[in-house]
Amino acid sequence: MAIGDTLRITPLAEGRKLPFWRSPIALLAVMAFAMPVAFATWSALLNNFVIEVARFDGSDIGWLHTVREIPGFFAIGVIFLIIFIREQVLGLVSLILLGVATAMTAQFPSLGGLLFVTLLSSIGFHYYETVNQSLQLQWIEKDRAPQVLGWLMSVGSGATLLAYLLIVLTWRAYDLSYDFVYWISGGATAVLALACFLIYPQFESPDPQHKKMILRKRYWLYYALQFMSGARRQIFVVFAGFMMVERYGFEVHHITSLYMVTLLINMFIAPVLGQVVARFGERLALIVEYTGLALVFVMYAGLYVFDWGFQFAAVLYVVNHIFFALALAIKTYFQKIADPSDIAPTAAVAFTINHIAAVFLPAGLGYLWLTSPTAVFVAAAGMACISLALSFLVPRHPKAGHETILANRAAQPAE
Repeated sequence: MAIGDTLRITPLAEGRKLPFWRSPIALLAVMAFAMPVAFATWSALLNNFVIEVARFDGSDIGWLHTVREIPGFFAIGVIFLIIFIREQVLGLVSLILLGVATAMTAQFPSLGGLLFVTLLSSIGFHYYETVNQSLQLQWIEKDRAPQVLGWLMSVGSGATLLAYLLIVLTWRAYDLSYDFVYWISGGATAVLALACFLIYPQFESPDPQHKKMILRKRYWLYYALQFMSGARRQIFVVFAGFMMVERYGFEVHHITSLYMVTLLINMFIAPVLGQVVARFGERLALIVEYTGLALVFVMYAGLYVFDWGFQFAAVLYVVNHIFFALALAIKTYFQKIADPSDIAPTAAVAFTINHIAAVFLPAGLGYLWLTSPTAVFVAAAGMACISLALSFLVPRHPKAGHETILANRAAQPAE
C-alpha cells in the first residue's frame, strides 16, 4: 500500500469493496475507539483532579462545563469548514486537537488555565462528533444503521473500558500522577488519528452535501428532540459524577471502577439495543428511554431526601447510561426523514441546537447546586418528561413526508 493511495478520492461503493480493515466502516470503528481514549480518561480523572488539585466547588465545575459546551454551540462552523476541508480530514484533525489538548490538561491546575485547555479539547471533541455523526449517516446503509451504530457504540465502550481498566490497575499500584495519565491518553488518541491519515483512502459519498446552513420546517421534531437531549444530558454529565465524589467521597479508582461496570454492560447491550430499534422502531425506543430517564432522575433527587446510600446511587448511574444508549434512535430517525444531501449541514445545526441549553445550564445550575442539589435533578426529570411527550409524535415508520404523526396523517396508515 502506497501512501499516495490514502490520498486518492475513493467512491463509497468502491470503498466498501476494499478489505474490511480499510473499509469505511473500519475507519468509523477506529475513530470510535480513538476518541474515548482521550475523552474518557479526561472525564474519569476530572472530578478528582479539580477537587484535589484545583480546589473547585460546585460553581467552578459548572463554569468549566459551560465553557466546555461553547464549541458545541458553535458546531455550525463545521458547515463553513467543509467548504475548504473534506469531512473525513476535518474529523481526524479534530481528533488530533482533542488528543493534544487532553495531554496538556494537568499543566493548568487553576480555574483560568483549565477553562483555556478545556476549550481547546472541546473544539476537537465537538467538531469530531459533528463530523462523525454526519459520516456515519452517509456511509452506513439505512437498513443496517441501527445495528451498525449499536456496534460502533460497543467499540467506543470497549475503548473507554480499556482506559478505565488501565487507570484502576495502575493508578494506586504505580502511584501515577494526573500529568502522566493525561499525556499518555491524549497522545494515544493523537497518534491513532494520525495513523488514519496514512492508512485509509478519502471516501466520497455519492450524495454531495450542501455547504450552507439548512433549517427545514419538516425537521422540527428532530430539532426539538436534540434540544431537550442536550439540556437533559448536561445535568447528568456535569452533576452525577460530581455528586459521587462530593457527597460519597469516591476516589479516582472508585469512580473509575463505576465507569468500568457501566461500560462493560454497554459493550454488550448497545448492539442488542441497536437490534431492538431496528425491530420495534424509533418511536418505542425513545418512549422507553425517556420514561426510564425521568424515573432515574426522580430517584437521584430522592438520594438527598432519603439518603439511600452510595450503592443505590451507583446503580442509578449504570441504569442511566443504559437508557442513554437508546439515543441512537434519534440518529436513525433523522436518517430516515432526511434528504441525503442535508445530512452534513443538519448534523452541524443539530449539534448547535443540542448545545443551546448546555452553554448556560451548567453554570446556572451550578449555583442552584450550592443550595439544592435535589432541585437540579428534579429539573432533569422534568426535561425527560418533555422529551417523552415529544417522542409520542415520532411515527412508527418515519420517512420523508411523514416526519411526525401530524404530517400527512390522513394519507398514512393508522399509528
